[in-house]
Amino acid sequence: MTAAPSSIDRAAVLAVARTWVGTPYHHQASLKGVGCDCLGLIRGIWREIYGSEPELPPAYSSDWSEATGRETLLEAARRHLVPISADKAICADVVLFRWRDHLPAKHAGILIGDDRVLHSQEKDGVVAFSLTPWWRRRIAAAFRFPGL
Repeated sequence: MTAAPSSIDRAAVLAVARTWVGTPYHHQASLKGVGCDCLGLIRGIWREIYGSEPELPPAYSSDWSEATGRETLLEAARRHLVPISADKAICADVVLFRWRDHLPAKHAGILIGDDRVLHSQEKDGVVAFSLTPWWRRRIAAAFRFPGL
């Protein structure tokens, strides 16, 4: 594991994140230009910033959160990212989403503008979307990369 630098720049994080646009969706993958899922996108950005990942995720199915009921994604984010209030999240911060109030968070993206999020989704791969009220209601948590 590589230690996180004491300081990183938001512009650099955003520049790295934008290079992932167009990467096809591939469940459990994290290779820019080849394939990634939403977690793989965050993992790939982390690697480009810090050099290596703090931990490798275990294999997971597309319905892992429904099957286990655990907040696995949220727990991992808390181990490696800095928790912040969702209303304080700005460009280069990571946001996690839950599809329903009673379900665990299972989707991740990175803020790339005031109301824009970059994420990876099944049919489109890595794309940006508008943080509409529908999406805002589903934010489960927000985080900063260490040193940001």
